[in-house]
Amino acid sequence: MRVLRISFFVALLGWPFLIAGKTDPAPSGTGAAPGKIVQLSIAGPIGPATADYIGRGLKKAQAANAALVILRVDTPGGLDTAMRQIVQDILGSPVPVATFVAPSGARAASAGTYILYASHIAVMAPGTNLGAATPVRMAPPVGEPGAPQKPAPKDEKDKEPKEAKPAKPDMDQKALNDAIAYIRGLAQARGRNVEWAEKAVREAASLPAEEAVKLNVADLIATDTADLLKKLDGRKVTLDGRTITLATKGLEVTSIDPDWRSRLLSVITDPNIAYLLMLAGIYGLFFELWNPGYVFPGVLGGICLLLALYAFQVLPISYAGLGLILLGIAFMVAEAFAPSFGALGIGGVIAFAVGSIILMDTEVEGYRIAWPLVATVTATSALFFIGVVMMALRARKRQVVSGAEEMVGMVGEALETFAMDASSRYRGRVRVHSEEWQARAARAIAHGQTVRVLSMQGLILEVEPHAVGGNQAKT
Repeated sequence: MRVLRISFFVALLGWPFLIAGKTDPAPSGTGAAPGKIVQLSIAGPIGPATADYIGRGLKKAQAANAALVILRVDTPGGLDTAMRQIVQDILGSPVPVATFVAPSGARAASAGTYILYASHIAVMAPGTNLGAATPVRMAPPVGEPGAPQKPAPKDEKDKEPKEAKPAKPDMDQKALNDAIAYIRGLAQARGRNVEWAEKAVREAASLPAEEAVKLNVADLIATDTADLLKKLDGRKVTLDGRTITLATKGLEVTSIDPDWRSRLLSVITDPNIAYLLMLAGIYGLFFELWNPGYVFPGVLGGICLLLALYAFQVLPISYAGLGLILLGIAFMVAEAFAPSFGALGIGGVIAFAVGSIILMDTEVEGYRIAWPLVATVTATSALFFIGVVMMALRARKRQVVSGAEEMVGMVGEALETFAMDASSRYRGRVRVHSEEWQARAARAIAHGQTVRVLSMQGLILEVEPHAVGGNQAKT
């Protein structure tokens, strides 16, 4: 059993690193020679690992004196904090950045639209699109299309409507206004279509590549990287208040892929893996406290829990959900140590399930805990709880095998003939359970006679004569 437990926790700790090693191929380059072009890639949801990878890649391009950075994008969006960090890195980059929405069929939705607007050059492949930049979990503000309309109050005397007072903006409206101002600022800084930028946020509008170029949202269309370099050759770009002319003809493109640090960060900040790491950490510490001295479960549990807490630090989690998960586990553990006929266990399972569902405080694609995972973990915890309760009930029905209660009903042998004492009781020595005891009885007992224990008063047994072969005796 100890070997199985150790193997279980080794697997829990090791599989994120295994995934990290398989997430991306080995880096094809870690830097670029002077005058070369650096290519970075965003494929999938944008999160803390993406922001770290882009920031480090831009610094490498600057250190290598690269002529241009091509940022290939295919994303459904991502976290606002990570997107803003990438935008800040692009705005502060001394190397011009050309964001390329590619290949055909790719998109720069939501957070990707902000990144495209922030880039020095915005390029799209045929069959791509951008837009839908409205912050998620937003309700349409009052007065906007699709929003509930509040009727103006009427005067009780003339029944004429009074002038409605402006409603106080709520948090969603503030977030919407902030996003609109942010993307308008990016559009003005790069000389792109400001009106459509606001429309992409306010109305979640989207555009295909051809229309994006016509409306001055994107700069040009390119079929692939070679076509892009050909069209960028000789193009003028404003960088830090000065105009430079790109010379991309004949330059070598060097890709910088995510290194092990970025891949590991990407793995542990996946909500599903962070969720499993948290559970592995809690259960590891639980097993260590349950079996002191094993050490290994406690060590691995502590490591997993710290990794989960780091992931939760950079992820938009609901602390109410986290609290419910911890409360649910505490209830289930309490049920294991103090059976309450299922009250603690059932409450723990419900709290655990509800907390898991609301743990991620976002609707961003790729940053939600999968329902099948929540169902599986909850069902596993529930089965564990049911198993503990069943074992407790089974143990209550078993015969007592230790303590004073275990002596009652035991059959022994008189080691001497009992003598009457001053209280008219018979006293003597008996052997019960391979042990010698002082005993007393209400009737005379001869040497070698079989006796049965009736009760235990301190260190003295109350016995009675017992016929060999009795059906009710314990042996």
